[in-house]
Amino acid sequence: MILKNIKFKSGAILIASLLFFNYGFAQNKLRIGIWRGILTLNDTTQLPFNFEVKSDLDIYSVVFTNAEEKITANEIVIQGDSVFIRMPVFDSEFKLKSDGDSLKGVWINHNRKDKNVLKFKAYYGNKNRFEIKYWTNYEPVVTGKWEVEFEPGTPDSYKSIGEFKQLNVVQGSKLTGTFITETGDYRYLEGIMANNDFYLSCFDGVHAFLFKAKLDKNKDILKGDFYSSAHGHETWIAKRNEKFQLRNPDSLTYLKPGFTKVDFSFKNLEGKQISLSDEKYKNKVVILQLMGTWCPNCMDETKFLAPFYDKYKSKGLEIIGLAFERTDDFNKAVSRVSRVKAKFDAKYDFLITMKTGAQQASEALPMLNKVMAFPTTIYIDKKGDVRKIYTGYYGPATGDSYIKQEEETTKFVEKLLGEK
Repeated sequence: MILKNIKFKSGAILIASLLFFNYGFAQNKLRIGIWRGILTLNDTTQLPFNFEVKSDLDIYSVVFTNAEEKITANEIVIQGDSVFIRMPVFDSEFKLKSDGDSLKGVWINHNRKDKNVLKFKAYYGNKNRFEIKYWTNYEPVVTGKWEVEFEPGTPDSYKSIGEFKQLNVVQGSKLTGTFITETGDYRYLEGIMANNDFYLSCFDGVHAFLFKAKLDKNKDILKGDFYSSAHGHETWIAKRNEKFQLRNPDSLTYLKPGFTKVDFSFKNLEGKQISLSDEKYKNKVVILQLMGTWCPNCMDETKFLAPFYDKYKSKGLEIIGLAFERTDDFNKAVSRVSRVKAKFDAKYDFLITMKTGAQQASEALPMLNKVMAFPTTIYIDKKGDVRKIYTGYYGPATGDSYIKQEEETTKFVEKLLGEK
């Protein structure tokens, strides 16, 4: 009723009011374009990456870039000079303050209980991932396959394949690649080769990876450091070796003597107890996916399995995702898994194990010798017998290894479905 009594004596008053409102609103906007972000891992180590802010009718998105990978965050809240960015799929977020050309604040990784808050800053218009003060005219070539050992000379040492691609050998030599281990890969990495110095980084919303190394004078040995967020640091050494291979992923986890089957009982997302002995899974080929929403390679596998299930469900395939979440809160675990299920439109079953880590996964499935990695994928035939256990998953950053893995999975499952 009060509004009806308001009268404007002049259109100028209305125009002035609108201009003031739009000016104030504009002050809260994020600048559209490329930014350079920096996470502080420790007192001396910073991890850089790039992202792009986009806007469509004042609906913002932030696209994080790692080589060919684009990760889009759509859940953006702007309140005054405060900016909140929630990462997709993974349970992490940025809480920032903006002054127009810079952002400062923290990144919080809710998947971890310790060292999970990192200082963050970002600067508008800077497209350089790594800042290099000076260049040589030509950079040494590191393109190719490398035999890598992390933590060399220690009981914790493990092997990896380094696959790198250098886009040019002149000043500003862009570098991409990844490290493939027996438990998965280290995602899409992007960086630079400068003055015999090797830099690669990745930020995907849950993992913050930084690889630094120096190429020796003979140009065939790399020695350096690997930082994983604020909690992990390893040394590494690599030598050129096009023939190097890792152990077969089918051979690492297996059934203990005397066992032919696996068994378990966990609650689904609705709280109902589910077991392999349920009628739904009888006379079906079943894929068990040991996964967690905090695990990027698990997300790679889920992205593959979701349409795979749609294609082969009518032919007798069932898939069960056994979720090993980093929380002892059932409802929180359900929320995280439901988010992933919706993201990938995965119509197969997910169960909440209320356990976490490889050790507890081994305890949950005591018929296995051990669980080394997430994901671990168990293939069960129509008789309920385990036919293959595959450790890890090669994500799309691994290129040919990724394609070969998916082709072999399809061929093997089709074989199981064709059996009587």
